[in-house]
Amino acid sequence: SPLQDSSDDIEDVSLFDADDDASRRSKKSKIRHPVASFFHLFFRVSAIVVYLLCELLTSSFIACMVTIILLLSCDFWAVKNVTGRLMVGLRWWNQVDDDGRSHWVFEARKVSAQGGKTSSEAESRIFWLGLITCPMIWVIFAFSALFSFKVKWLAVVVMGVVLQGANLYGYIRCKVGSRKNLTSMATSYLGKQFLRQVRCPELWNPW
Repeated sequence: SPLQDSSDDIEDVSLFDADDDASRRSKKSKIRHPVASFFHLFFRVSAIVVYLLCELLTSSFIACMVTIILLLSCDFWAVKNVTGRLMVGLRWWNQVDDDGRSHWVFEARKVSAQGGKTSSEAESRIFWLGLITCPMIWVIFAFSALFSFKVKWLAVVVMGVVLQGANLYGYIRCKVGSRKNLTSMATSYLGKQFLRQVRCPELWNPW
């Protein structure tokens, strides 16, 4: 189905709103794009594993660096162009107009007339978990390389932070919309959780 600008009626994909209604969750628990879900995690997890184990597997820094950068590049392309569109119905890119000005373009799949959605809750969780967790790991690697004076690895970890951070930024902008920000979204989520606890006070104390 065609994609529309994020300012239109967009599909509500899960980022912070993980506590959905149980019946709706059960209907959307099936993974409809297993290949896309696999490669959404494969390249980024493989890059992290190679970074952690490369010194044990080989003494060639060049071979490790090239392997990690190739995995990061494949991950960037796959997440930006394939998995985001299939798993959560989001897409982003940067284009330059005739005047030479750079513009960010954010699109989201419009909800169908019947109200149906093509992405599942399971795929949304996999997508956002991988998208958020892996850049945080590369940030930790960057600080570790800096404080341990492993200067030669800084270029590699910075590449990981930049490539995966760009995808994270782009998809969060798609999710929250160009006129919203993360602060308002987090506030809304916390408000929902507070009201939920007020309605169900037994959740505060399981005893």
